[in-house]
Amino acid sequence: MKLRRRHRQGEAELNITAFLNLMVILIPFLLLTTAFSRFAILDIYLPPASEASAKALKDLQLEVIIRDDALEVGDRNGGLIKRIGNTDSGYDLATLNALLVQLKARYPEKRNIFILSEPQTNYDAMIQVMDAVRVTDAMDEGELVQAELFPDISLGDAPPKPNRKTVRGKT
Repeated sequence: MKLRRRHRQGEAELNITAFLNLMVILIPFLLLTTAFSRFAILDIYLPPASEASAKALKDLQLEVIIRDDALEVGDRNGGLIKRIGNTDSGYDLATLNALLVQLKARYPEKRNIFILSEPQTNYDAMIQVMDAVRVTDAMDEGELVQAELFPDISLGDAPPKPNRKTVRGKT
């Protein structure tokens, strides 16, 4: 008769050295990346929807239309104020900002503006236009400060481009 020997096994040790090494590297990395994450929030306002809206229709209804080839600044009631063509590097935001500074000087109480964009408008371009519309750099007692232009921004879809009649096969 053969006797089977029973080996008594001790408790197995769990080797967590590799896991601890991973945590030593991963936790500081996650903490550092969260410290550099910043969120910026822009307040966007809807147009008025009360009795004040009837009065607002008689006032200047400033709008910037973002087209693929230009920025169009206009009054919703009065029509186009200025069409600002693109430069070699993209939209001419400096000219847009300078025009809005002039409009702000004529209408200092005006705070709202409509930004209308075409469906294919680049998100970065829209944010740059919003920044150019909200504030401008100004000198105050020899110090460079940001002056408020039109901080109450409403977003919308741009109207279709006006049809240009074809003349002898050319547009």
